[in-house]
Amino acid sequence: MFLTSILFFSLQAQAPLAATVPDTALARHVATVSSYTPHRVYKSGKKRFEDFESMLADVAKSDVVFLGEEHDDPGTHRLERAAVEGIGRRRPNVVLAMEMFERDAQPKLDDYLAGKISEEDFLKTSRPWPRYATDYRPMVEFAKAKGWPVIAGNVPRKWASLVGRKGLAGLDSLGAPERTQVAQALSCPRDKYYARFKETMGDMSGHGQKITPQEAAAMVDRFYEAQCVKDETMGEAIAAARAKYPDAIVIHVNGSFHSDFAMGTAERAKNRLPGARISVVSFVPAVDLDTADGKKIRKQGDYVVFTLKPPTPPKPAAPAAPATPAAPPAASAPVAPAAAVKPPTTD
Repeated sequence: MFLTSILFFSLQAQAPLAATVPDTALARHVATVSSYTPHRVYKSGKKRFEDFESMLADVAKSDVVFLGEEHDDPGTHRLERAAVEGIGRRRPNVVLAMEMFERDAQPKLDDYLAGKISEEDFLKTSRPWPRYATDYRPMVEFAKAKGWPVIAGNVPRKWASLVGRKGLAGLDSLGAPERTQVAQALSCPRDKYYARFKETMGDMSGHGQKITPQEAAAMVDRFYEAQCVKDETMGEAIAAARAKYPDAIVIHVNGSFHSDFAMGTAERAKNRLPGARISVVSFVPAVDLDTADGKKIRKQGDYVVFTLKPPTPPKPAAPAAPATPAAPPAASAPVAPAAAVKPPTTD
């Protein structure tokens, strides 16, 4: 959409005056979409706020940078695209790795980046996330234009689902070709990461299942093992990218739980890359940027980037209660037929 806006204005500049009236939809877009993404950057090590470019100059010195997001925050996605561009200005060789594509989609992703297939064919076979067009396409297209590799880092969801149902033992049923889609080395310790995961999952009582506490605990453990499989697979993909492109910086985009506190995927990558400098950036939507307190959550990442949380859409108004019928007039007066009460529309 950004490129469309630029194209529109460039064409209008060359068109005769009579043709400068834009179409209504594009005019609304230009008038309402801000060119600025509100944010504040907190540098955890210094316990102070800094500017975005200073952050990029620092993390660009790393071997691996994690961009941890909340998937449904539009401000985060715009800043991720800016971060990819800013790091690319400072490093000639970049590898973009993403949780949002699964390992078995790599051949199609490579074909698209090489111009061998159309974007339509690529998307038909790569199982992109629902908001790919707005959230992740800008980064992929930027990488494509720069000639950078893009890594489909995640485990295929069918194998993560298998572990969620049967535990790590479920992977024993995979044939050799399928097993290559999962990290070869798997570790799933009951550590601080497990404690965070368990706390986030809760007791499972809100999932509509009548299960015993023991069954609930076993279910959480299986889900945690599926989480570990994702982390190990993405960590392995990052290490493989570093081995293949030793002069490149790897930018990994993922949900923040996978990298906050340098746990999850960040820890799995570090285990495979001894001595590598790894930086974690955690994007956090906030209702009020002026009162955002980075000190309280500074341990989440080397940098915490606060974005302006979109306003919550108002809830639809409840239908008005039917009017209470008026008391009938005295018997001596003629009674007019009651008018039908039409319920309010919710359209």
